[in-house]
Amino acid sequence: MTRPHAMRTYLFLGSMAVFLLDQATKWAIVAAIPLHDSIQIIPRFFRLTRVENPGAAFGIFSENPSEWTASLLILFSLAALAVVSRLLWRNSHTLTALGIALALILGGALGNLWDRLVDGHVVDYLDFYLGNYHWPAFNVADSAIVVGALILVLEILFSKSASQDKAIPDGS
Repeated sequence: MTRPHAMRTYLFLGSMAVFLLDQATKWAIVAAIPLHDSIQIIPRFFRLTRVENPGAAFGIFSENPSEWTASLLILFSLAALAVVSRLLWRNSHTLTALGIALALILGGALGNLWDRLVDGHVVDYLDFYLGNYHWPAFNVADSAIVVGALILVLEILFSKSASQDKAIPDGS
């Protein structure tokens, strides 16, 4: 296997690892915690709470009664997977922040799409709160997508500023 193909394999295996970790943790939560119950981990900060989210990330659209919501979320996920897979395939000849970000996003998107297709909802369970502030419950797939997106944003910001620095004459 040549080096570019090896790196591509590693990145796609990383996506699969994210998918498998996501599915394993969701399976464990469903097996251990009844729906809407919690296990306190760090008092006043973190607990495992099993919820089922028929909407998008962080409960967006979960209260929408339309039967089209699930279909649109699945179609959007499929389109996003196609774009991310294509970008990862094209940019996976070396190990870069872009490749890692795309691999995280791909694995997370696959995990949540699988849940929607098989169960009609996503299992969320990581529940953080501080005082009266409560973040919506999420899962490993959501975490991978958010971390991947943050890496992409940082990559865009820093690669853009680096190329602008090269284009600005230093005045000497």
